[in-house]
Amino acid sequence: MKTVSANKQTVSRKWYIVDAEDKTLGRMSTEIANRLRGKHKAEYTPHVDTGDYVVVVNAEKVKVTGNKFTDKTYYHHSGFPGGIKSITF
Repeated sequence: MKTVSANKQTVSRKWYIVDAEDKTLGRMSTEIANRLRGKHKAEYTPHVDTGDYVVVVNAEKVKVTGNKFTDKTYYHHSGFPGGIKSITF
């Protein structure tokens, strides 16, 4: 049996619409990430973009567990001295 490697010509992409209302943030984001990378497909190839398109609706109504809504802080850095930024959920 020969190993098949995907390329740009053989990749077929689908559109997925995800309704985020009353879904848990972490579980939904892992499923979306797998769809974007194409890991749910049999022809997944790590060095080729085999992923699908994902549209998320009702993202403002997503559920978070625990105290993340009030206590979670996200940080990102610009790469320059003093460039750390933080936002809350």
